[in-house]
Amino acid sequence: MNKPDQCPACGAANACTLADPRTVDQACWCFGVSIDPAVLEALPAELRDKSCLCPRCAEVEAQL
Repeated sequence: MNKPDQCPACGAANACTLADPRTVDQACWCFGVSIDPAVLEALPAELRDKSCLCPRCAEVEAQL
């Protein structure tokens, strides 16, 4: 089972502000990037929409 603060693809910290009680009132980094739907569809169905990918696995590091 994946934790909300871990990337479901690699298990690394995902830097999700919504998963951290100290920053839950701030928008997550993923709100300001464009993630290719194919990246999300590549995840097993049971891991989708449970927690943020990390920027590396979301393939958006250049957008940050």
